[in-house]
Amino acid sequence: MRRMIPFFAFVLLAGLLGFGIWWNTQHDQREVPSPLINKPAPAFVLPKLDEPSRTVSRDSMLGKPYLINVFGSWCIACGEEHPVLMSEGKNIGVPLVGYNYKDAPENAKAWLAQHGNPYDLIIADEEGRTAIDFGVYGAPESFLVDAKGVIRYKHIGPLTSDVIAKELKPAIAALAKEQP
Repeated sequence: MRRMIPFFAFVLLAGLLGFGIWWNTQHDQREVPSPLINKPAPAFVLPKLDEPSRTVSRDSMLGKPYLINVFGSWCIACGEEHPVLMSEGKNIGVPLVGYNYKDAPENAKAWLAQHGNPYDLIIADEEGRTAIDFGVYGAPESFLVDAKGVIRYKHIGPLTSDVIAKELKPAIAALAKEQP
């Protein structure tokens, strides 16, 4: 019987590996459910990228919906997303708030000067501490926040024209229906 222990251990490990492979083929890895959906956005007070002496808070953003887009100059996928934001960002129907994540301000400013600035406002979280409260896994990520400060939608990965048309704009339209 002792000779069979390695065999059973191998079968168990192979079964777990097989289950993991099957699980990954059945689920989109970008669709990580956020516990913050339909809950208030975390409180934050962050400096503006272009005016670090001035801050923006969650409470100062109340009153109208907005889309937070987490980006960094170091982020390769953000470079893929950026042309889409440049072409469609002003037409999504809500202000586009850039959230500069774990990035030196001078690097972010140089990157935006080179690639263009699609944002209505940019806040900076150089250390990434506030991003933890939002549940940010990395960049890019986007959060649709309603006028009451409640997160209504989250997208992990680059926004594409298809995602904007099929997911984001319907979510924004749903917000408009909710308002009196």
